[in-house]
This record gives sequence, C-alpha cells and structure tokens, in this order.
Amino acid sequence: MTGMSGHMPKTTIGTNDEWLTPPEILHALGHFNLDPCAPIVRPWPMADKHYTINDMGLFLPWEGRVWLNPPYGLEAADWLSKLSTHGNGIALIFARTETDMFHRYIWEMADAVFFFYGRLFFHYVDGRRAESNAGAPSCLIAYGENNVDAIRKSGLDGKLIIL
Repeated sequence: MTGMSGHMPKTTIGTNDEWLTPPEILHALGHFNLDPCAPIVRPWPMADKHYTINDMGLFLPWEGRVWLNPPYGLEAADWLSKLSTHGNGIALIFARTETDMFHRYIWEMADAVFFFYGRLFFHYVDGRRAESNAGAPSCLIAYGENNVDAIRKSGLDGKLIIL
C-alpha cells in the first residue's frame, strides 16, 4: 500500500507497510484541511477530510491546506508533483536529497525543507508507537509561505532551510 499518512517500505521496520505520522508532528504543525493519503483505519485525524487508498486521492481535487505523508518509494514523486502544483501544504518524506524527485519537486518547487534531528518513530494504525525508528532520516517539505511559517513556529527539533 502507501505512505498513507505513513506507508513505508516493508524492509524499513518489519513487515507492516502502513505507518502513521507521529501525532506530535501533526499537532505541532496545526490544522490541515485534507490528507489525501490517509490510512483507512486511523486512531487520530490528520485533517478535516481524508482520502484513503480506496478513494485514489491522487486523482481527486485537493482543497485548502494539505497534509501529505505519501506512499514511500517511486510513486511518492507523483504525490509531490500534485502538492507542488497545489501550492499549499506540507509533505513528510525520507530525506533522499540526491533523488530526481527531490531535485524536481523540492529543490526546484518547494518553499522550504525542514530536516528532523534524528530518526522518527512512526506509529501502527492502532496508534502504538513502533519499537524501531524509520530507518532513514525524514524531512518536511513546505509549499506556501503559511506552511513555512507553521514549521518555523512548530517547535519541532531540526533545521529549517528556506529555498
């Protein structure tokens, strides 16, 4: 499945491929109108409106401020392309700065990148925190000055780079 507010490769931390964004990150970033990659089962809301894999959120209209924790892997580029065109949201992805996706949709189109200190611990769909960290560094990608400001004011531990 996907990065549905947290899908990561099965090899990262066990056999589960659906991982939720740590709730403290969502709380720190404020209110979102849409999560187009929401898990079907979720112990907390990511936004006012959720599209799941059953809805195929990549192909539906996006409105308002978007929270995007896309499917991890090559398909993440399609989701970042749509968010960059939408222009109002924050994405959570692995900090793979050398990839074509990062160059095309982040270095060239985003307003800022926030690199977390350390590795994140994602959560299972029942809300439990994973025992192991994500296995790679993560970052937030801001599209729109309001989202840069939200990251700046979040109190999250890391480094904000304005692009």
